[in-house]
Amino acid sequence: MKTIGYAARDAQTPLAPYTFERRALRDNDVALEILYCGVCHSDLHQSRDDWKEWGPTLYPCVPGHEIIGQVVAVGPKVTRHKVGDAVAVGTIVDSCQQCDQCRRGEQQMCREVPTLTYNGRDRLTCETTHGGYSKHIVVRDEFVLRLPEGLDPSRAGPLLCAGITVYSPLRTWNVGPGSRVGVVGIGGLGHLAVRLAAGLGATVTVITRSAAKAAEARALGADHVIVSTSDEAMKAGASSLDVIIDTVPVAHDVSPYVALLDVEGVLVIVGNLGPVPAFSSLPLVLGRRRITGSPVGGLPQTQELLDFCARKNILPDCEIVPMQQINEAFARMDRGDVHYRFVIDMASLTAA
Repeated sequence: MKTIGYAARDAQTPLAPYTFERRALRDNDVALEILYCGVCHSDLHQSRDDWKEWGPTLYPCVPGHEIIGQVVAVGPKVTRHKVGDAVAVGTIVDSCQQCDQCRRGEQQMCREVPTLTYNGRDRLTCETTHGGYSKHIVVRDEFVLRLPEGLDPSRAGPLLCAGITVYSPLRTWNVGPGSRVGVVGIGGLGHLAVRLAAGLGATVTVITRSAAKAAEARALGADHVIVSTSDEAMKAGASSLDVIIDTVPVAHDVSPYVALLDVEGVLVIVGNLGPVPAFSSLPLVLGRRRITGSPVGGLPQTQELLDFCARKNILPDCEIVPMQQINEAFARMDRGDVHYRFVIDMASLTAA
């Protein structure tokens, strides 16, 4: 299947049109026409080869792992999807399916390493995988999710990375009615964490450096706001939270947030991918508090998220952009000039 997308040819040059071929359908494959694709900060970093320590970017790189599309063809052994179905594809497109993690529905932690939607290696041919900044994609049947009726396809894409990244720890730590959840930061991840925690019935507190964001936080569904630059506010909030979702994307001191946890509370890092400044273990030991991290969720949990958001009408705030403006969107995202996520309308690619 010949298709077109936008690709980074190297770490320095802007993304540009790129024509390439998708593989022929295997027996258990699904071919999609991509309608919308969310723009993730990971796309920017991968395009610029910012993560060399975890593996270099494989150029040409077609980013995109927040994919909403429509089925256009299926392999002969596919029974879960049919032509015309509205579907979604997230951050991985294959795994070994045999290890303990895959068997328990945690394919993102496959012992044999999951196949990433882009900048990965096909498990059979070792070809580089290309992502959703393109008109078509071919994906193994089990990794194609059902898009529930009523979920706006133009805004659902970011749920497949940003959404599941914050939903997974909320579910892992049993957040529900009576839970007290803190969210550090209200950007692309944080604003979804607030909405999802509130949707689960928790009392939500946003922790922000700026008092000016208090109204914004409450509009998203937060019950309380703690301004972290206020010593008085931080002292008043001590031991008041059960779970904190830390969405800050850069290295920062987590010690002030640990103090907000109640006994046996947990701070979950989902934003910063890298070193963390040193912190004292004293409050951890004395209060049996925990600091942990969390990746995206597996396939069952991601489908659960999509269904939950459809029932609760929870969606990210998005700015829809044409494919031709992806480099401008990257520049704006890099300086924090987006409220809160970009989504590419793939109809623009066809028109061009």
